[in-house]
Amino acid sequence: MDRLIYLSMAGAKATMQRQEVLANNLANVSTTGFRAELQAFRAVPVQGDGASTRVYALESTVGHNEQGGVVQSTGRPLDVAMKGNAWLAVQALDGTEAYTRAGALDVDAEGNLVTANGLPVQGEGGPITLPAGATPTIAPDGSVSAAVGNAPPQVIGRLKLVTAEAPLTRGTDGLFRAADGQDLAGDPTARLQDGALEGSNVSAVETMVAMISAARQFEQQMKALQGAEQRDQAGQRLLAPPT
Repeated sequence: MDRLIYLSMAGAKATMQRQEVLANNLANVSTTGFRAELQAFRAVPVQGDGASTRVYALESTVGHNEQGGVVQSTGRPLDVAMKGNAWLAVQALDGTEAYTRAGALDVDAEGNLVTANGLPVQGEGGPITLPAGATPTIAPDGSVSAAVGNAPPQVIGRLKLVTAEAPLTRGTDGLFRAADGQDLAGDPTARLQDGALEGSNVSAVETMVAMISAARQFEQQMKALQGAEQRDQAGQRLLAPPT
């Protein structure tokens, strides 16, 4: 009976963790460049005396969905959508280099090119700073040009675009980094689409269906716990001395 309670509890806990991941994905269905988080569990036999007839759920980290989101044209000069497996390098809050697909860029009060969250965008030679009053444009190869007044545009830098050969890992800040923690080298062949943004790759319909399925699984685990409790109480009544 104790095994049934433990296994049901482990299954319910795994289902709750799955619901948390699904809820987070659904909350980011409209987040630019968001990659859906994946979660999986595997059945592991319980080791002990006798036959291995019982299994429990063990979390198996599988990362995120690599499929690209839908690219929508915005016409805004500072909106960029990375093509293929290209990623944009930014400086995280902890000072490390990280990577994102969220290409809604902006210019801060100091003229630095930043993301929508205010993170400095990395260029091939460091952060990119625009002259005061300049009108920026971004070419498909990541080159950033600035035009001041009626003067012709001048190239002031190039966005650091990297290509991830191996899957990146998502940090707690929502940014991605190489699995070994090292900075990736810039890829001169990486390209982007200017005047466009890549949407989230989360399917709202599929996520809702998965949440309903997880809720039903949780109910079944709770019923198993209640059944174990009822059988335990019935056993105690049978073994209780007559009054």
